[in-house]
Amino acid sequence: MTDQDGVQPELTRILFSASQEYFMPASRGLRELAPEGKVERLGPDLGCLSTTASLAEIAQAARDKPVVFVRHLTEELRRLPAAAAGLDVVAAAARELLADRLAPGAEIAVQAWASGQRPVAYGSQELYAALAEELTGLGHQVCRSGAPLVLSAVISDADVSLGLAAPEHALSDWAGGRVRLAKPKGQISRAEFKLEELFKLVDLPLPQGGAAVDLGASPGGWTRILRERGLEVWAVDPGDLDPSLLADPLVHHERTTAGRFFERTRTRFALAVNDMRMDAVLSAEVMLDAAEHLLPGALCVVTFKVGTYKPYDTVRVVLDRLRRRYEIVEARQLQHNRHEITVVGRKRG
Repeated sequence: MTDQDGVQPELTRILFSASQEYFMPASRGLRELAPEGKVERLGPDLGCLSTTASLAEIAQAARDKPVVFVRHLTEELRRLPAAAAGLDVVAAAARELLADRLAPGAEIAVQAWASGQRPVAYGSQELYAALAEELTGLGHQVCRSGAPLVLSAVISDADVSLGLAAPEHALSDWAGGRVRLAKPKGQISRAEFKLEELFKLVDLPLPQGGAAVDLGASPGGWTRILRERGLEVWAVDPGDLDPSLLADPLVHHERTTAGRFFERTRTRFALAVNDMRMDAVLSAEVMLDAAEHLLPGALCVVTFKVGTYKPYDTVRVVLDRLRRRYEIVEARQLQHNRHEITVVGRKRG
């Protein structure tokens, strides 16, 4: 593509990460944002979008659409062939890259990760250590997250790439969008990681107290998390709850289905969560019914099981259904989602 003067426009190379199984729908979403762009696959869960748009424009468009299968973005500014990418060479490239971008003593986050077969003699931890030592030696404050600028160092199948992004443009302030969580004390189920990861990634205005409903609650992992945040919880599931929850007077186990529960309840909820193992479109219909029992402006958090058959189209249908009653606040596939996505909605009106 050329502009009206026949000049080839400069392209921005944007590295993106996505689950290996959902790389193609992630690429499709980005190509819809940048029809003139080209996607190159660099590793199992790593790609590069070359586009005339800026990283900031693509990041904002990815949130607005939303492009749910993309986890992390950074602007690639250096790509070093693996054969010539010794740690000293990569560190020197980072020093040169940041020479006119960082003030003396400035703070910077360094995030190193790998995708695919490692073509170099070192791993992501050694790469992080080398870059941190180089930048600390130059007087910079180095951390892993929380800084106004993020240096990403990515080992792919054939190269080592360096990218820069502000955290708000990266979609995630974790290396490659891979959120690592330690098992919390009292964990009931691994499903808790999905909700905890969401809270790490997105600053949600959760209600301070009040009533919450947990649909598909058994064995109670999400109920436990909501109780930790001071909410009184109606846990709806024909299955059993963990015994640790049954003694809590602010946990109400409703041993029934979501449909029957909403037929008889008179409670108005400040938050609804749903991790039911159900067809995605049917689960969206349940949330439309749930909206009748939510306070105005209440949030819902839902995981939709999208599978691997036409997941992009399934997501589009599900989000269109939800928009009948909810504003979409966030929608993405998290590190701890498998064949599913997590969506946050806010009840309209």
